[in-house]
Amino acid sequence: MFRYFRKKNSYLFRPEKSFKRQLKEILGYNPTHYKLYQLALIHKSASGRFSKERDIHNERLEFLGDAILDSIVAEHLYKNFPGKDEGFLTQMRSKIVNRETLKRIAVKMGIGDLIIVSISKDNHKGLYGDTLEAIIGAICLDKGYKKARKFILKRIIYHHINLAKLSETEMDFKSRIIEWGQKNKKDVNFTCQEQLNGNEHSPLFVTHLLVFDDIVGMGIGKSKKEAEQNAARQAIQMIGL
Repeated sequence: MFRYFRKKNSYLFRPEKSFKRQLKEILGYNPTHYKLYQLALIHKSASGRFSKERDIHNERLEFLGDAILDSIVAEHLYKNFPGKDEGFLTQMRSKIVNRETLKRIAVKMGIGDLIIVSISKDNHKGLYGDTLEAIIGAICLDKGYKKARKFILKRIIYHHINLAKLSETEMDFKSRIIEWGQKNKKDVNFTCQEQLNGNEHSPLFVTHLLVFDDIVGMGIGKSKKEAEQNAARQAIQMIGL
């Protein structure tokens, strides 16, 4: 992909032609500062390949790209759904920027083939989406906010997201709260109890959602899955996601 060498305590990267070609296919243009995009592709687990201090990785770019992606998606939804309230817009944004959606888009773009990582890609759910966000951060620093906005709209939303279909899709509240916990380093757990409710053939399930040891959501359902979804829905409302 690209060669690297050390010079006076700094790390310089020599992008190979195949890497430049793949990157252009993903971005739709030739970058000016290739080092930004190379850095965007280095997962923290692989940073030791480049620096003993393990500071050569994409987390800062991911932080920037995450904020830009949220902003552009929010703006796009605001303009496309003028009659919808904040709750609807928040749910729609979550459907677009959640880990599974971003992973699917990143894989289709070919980003997965370029990621430099020292752990199993399959065991790290957020790896692909995090890298996509880091690339967005690199675009902003390399070409500016307008270019990043154009990339998000044309290469992500217009090409991979069907807003009409997505608006009709039921939200997976459990996955959403678990993703929130992982992203914010919160310990999220579900406890479930079965209640016969006077009818052993139609039990009810009561689920509590705990963040660390605090109950932030409670749900009741005819199945464990339904109860967990209802508990997660209440927790999301309480937390304000």
